[in-house]
Amino acid sequence: MQSSHLKLLKSDIFGCITLQQTGPDKTIVRDTRSARWWARGLARRLLMREARALAALHGQDGIPELLKSEPDQLHRHYIEGLPMHEAAPAEDEFFRHAHRLLRHLHCLDVVHNDLAKEANWLVTPEQRPALVDFQLAWHAPRRGRLFRLLAREDLRHLLKHKRTYCPSRLTERERRILATPSLPSRIWMRTGKPIYLFITRRLLGWADREGAADR
Repeated sequence: MQSSHLKLLKSDIFGCITLQQTGPDKTIVRDTRSARWWARGLARRLLMREARALAALHGQDGIPELLKSEPDQLHRHYIEGLPMHEAAPAEDEFFRHAHRLLRHLHCLDVVHNDLAKEANWLVTPEQRPALVDFQLAWHAPRRGRLFRLLAREDLRHLLKHKRTYCPSRLTERERRILATPSLPSRIWMRTGKPIYLFITRRLLGWADREGAADR
């Protein structure tokens, strides 16, 4: 059955993301063929990272199912839900489920690496969490010290969101984690992040919540 184009969700230097439909099923398609010529190689590498992560997480609730991956395109199931900054989840139960989802992710040797963005957290109609946008994710079957540091940063970013939407339910342990970012995180905040923000916001015109509509 032929797919029909429903909506362009995002278009940038790395290509475009569209919502398509085949029969009753909605699909998200990431396409790097429209990427700028000088960014096409990186766009393909990011697509491959997402494909590896989604393949490793196959069958997990709250994770998009990988349908097809090609050098220039990735197809995955559409997850219905609102981005976190629109849904504003204020119940402790949501964050308990989000913590459990993150543990499953890490147990399957995947770190997301982009959970500071509220747009990458979805709140489903059942008020459950889901994760999208695995371009920066890392599948590391051997794990190791770097993996553990990055996994802790995944958790710390989740706790930042809990502090925003459900601050009264933070535990003492969670407050300690928030108060003690890792050394790589502190270095990034002082050196890499200002450069990243200058490039993405000033030169490329991106915003943290860009593409935060249907995911």
